Amino acid sequence: MTNREGHSCLSFLTDYGTRDGFVAACRGQMLRHAPGVPVIDITHEIPPGDVRCGATVLADTAPELPDAVHVCVVDPGVGTERRSVALAAGGHVLVGPDNGLLVWAAEALGGIESAVELTNGSLWRHPVSRTFHGRDVYAPVGARIAAGLPLTAAGRAVDPAGLVRLPEPRREVVAGAVRGEVHAVDRFGNCQLSLFPEDLRAALGGAEPPDRITVLLPTGPRTLAVAPTFGAVPGGEPLLLTDSAGRLALAVNGASAAELLGLRVGVPVELTLTSTKHVKE
Repeated sequence: MTNREGHSCLSFLTDYGTRDGFVAACRGQMLRHAPGVPVIDITHEIPPGDVRCGATVLADTAPELPDAVHVCVVDPGVGTERRSVALAAGGHVLVGPDNGLLVWAAEALGGIESAVELTNGSLWRHPVSRTFHGRDVYAPVGARIAAGLPLTAAGRAVDPAGLVRLPEPRREVVAGAVRGEVHAVDRFGNCQLSLFPEDLRAALGGAEPPDRITVLLPTGPRTLAVAPTFGAVPGGEPLLLTDSAGRLALAVNGASAAELLGLRVGVPVELTLTSTKHVKE
């Protein structure tokens, strides 16, 4: 919703960590302006300044929350000429810097319906710090919207086509192979790819993928199982699975795929399909 009825919750995603008082200061503004709205912390452990990681986590998580206002702060350009914006998408509102952080999530929620630049300074905390817009701009504005403030009251309308967008991850399908990149690495070392199960089927002309594939990595080729979950292969063995976000991922049963396979975000990956049968059920 984006009307006077308000929203069911606020979500909060940052790269602030929890060692300092930054998160608490922002939550204080949320409590002040939306005292009856619950706040769900998505994470505050985005690597400092890593906009792409923040955008990925937000896009994977936002659709799981009902009718939310998402306050998102991964903002290495804070205090510069970069804009502050709020986007309406699928009954949700996303509030944060115009640096690409919000757009993937808005698309995951069904697409951007409207956008405003946050220009109504009467809604902000004053004095406004040039280095802490999370506390002084995004938290109070997001909380007010969650409590029922119309999106249009937060600032002037802007054309969504002019928003900053991150480069799209590589995703290429050819006969018998798919080419992508490591899209994200979670704390377990699972390597989410920029590819989807339907890409494998498309590479095979609609057929189901085989039980083994060859992964072409910068360190060389490696053949591994296509399996439904970690325990479908022996301990310490790598596999390709579909993760909880619906993407293909490289994983290892009981260990880190990132460490075992030498992977990090952005590394190119090619999956070459084979017909050998192997999956320990």
